[in-house]
Amino acid sequence: MSEFLILGIILVVVLWFFNKDRIKNRFYPEKPKNLTIDQQFNSDKREREKEIDRLLSKMGKNGINDLSAKDRKRLDELSKY
Repeated sequence: MSEFLILGIILVVVLWFFNKDRIKNRFYPEKPKNLTIDQQFNSDKREREKEIDRLLSKMGKNGINDLSAKDRKRLDELSKY
């Protein structure tokens, strides 16, 4: 009987450890942040830069021909900012 209790406790601890982020987000969800105009601009700029970096790294592996027409159009749009 005590072996099952110890095994059960270990199982609960292991499951909690691997799911703690999911459990935390379910009971304590992140509240939306109220950003100033400058903070919002900088956040948008970082997101654009991440997307540009992703597209350029994709292009850097096999050249411009590796980009789809959609990716090329998106890269052109992002480069205008």
